[in-house]
Amino acid sequence: MAVRRKRRVRVKKLNLAIFVLTIVLITALVTKAVKSVYTLFTTKKEPEVVEKKEKKKETKNEEVKEPTTSFEQLSYYKDTNHNRYIRYQNANPDLPIETIVTYVNIGIDNPYYTYTNKAKYLNKTTILVNKYNYLTSDYVPKNLETIPLSYARSGMKLVNVAKDAYVEMAKAAEKQKMKLVVTSSYRDYEYQENIYNRYVKSDGKEAADTYSGRPGFSEHQTGLAVDLYNGKTVYTQFESTKEFDWMQENAHKYGFILRFPKDKENITGYQYESWHYRYVGEEIAEYIHEHNITYEEYYAQFLDK
Repeated sequence: MAVRRKRRVRVKKLNLAIFVLTIVLITALVTKAVKSVYTLFTTKKEPEVVEKKEKKKETKNEEVKEPTTSFEQLSYYKDTNHNRYIRYQNANPDLPIETIVTYVNIGIDNPYYTYTNKAKYLNKTTILVNKYNYLTSDYVPKNLETIPLSYARSGMKLVNVAKDAYVEMAKAAEKQKMKLVVTSSYRDYEYQENIYNRYVKSDGKEAADTYSGRPGFSEHQTGLAVDLYNGKTVYTQFESTKEFDWMQENAHKYGFILRFPKDKENITGYQYESWHYRYVGEEIAEYIHEHNITYEEYYAQFLDK
């Protein structure tokens, strides 16, 4: 009996030990599982939040565009035009900064005949008159002289320095068996007003503005511009003459430029005119000829101070 009791006690102790060990193991496993689940849900959420914040920050940086400051490196940069440069660059992102500053200085960022200014350099060969720079109705250039009938229609006048240069050029062409004749030169305000109104009446204002200056905005009022033909072919066909070819090669040597070149309409505001020439002086004419630019561009970069 004593032996049986001892065996029972041992079995009970063994069962108790097994039970306790089982409880310990279960508790350990449960604790480990809880920790794993906790770690899973806590460690994954934090990186996601961080990543989202970082991505949001990157997107914000991409949307912010700092204004270009390299405009200021150009000698013809104008501080008063800075905001206009930025707006024009945003509208024309493919244009180089030199073109942007030049065009804005000219006024191309605004419609024609808006934000106009009274022309500077009155009675000088550097004067600029176009769709942004005007002359008053009472302006008459000094030193107007009549062009000899050998090289012009009757009554044609130019400022003396331009007249002398033109006569010299016409004589040089004559030696090459070319004939240059001025069909239009100086026009006063009233004359331009009448001719412009006539064009508007016949073709409409929009069309007239492409080839005729409004009164006060015509370069002919400066006394420095001429319309040429060869005395035979109508002046609008001047491009088809040998005289035109000669002018292309020689006009700049005498201080004249083709004022409204082909493919420059967006700058000059006028359609191509093979017959319209302007006296600017030999040095400026030479530069314009070599660089294939308009007088607007030259003026905006070197003279508009």
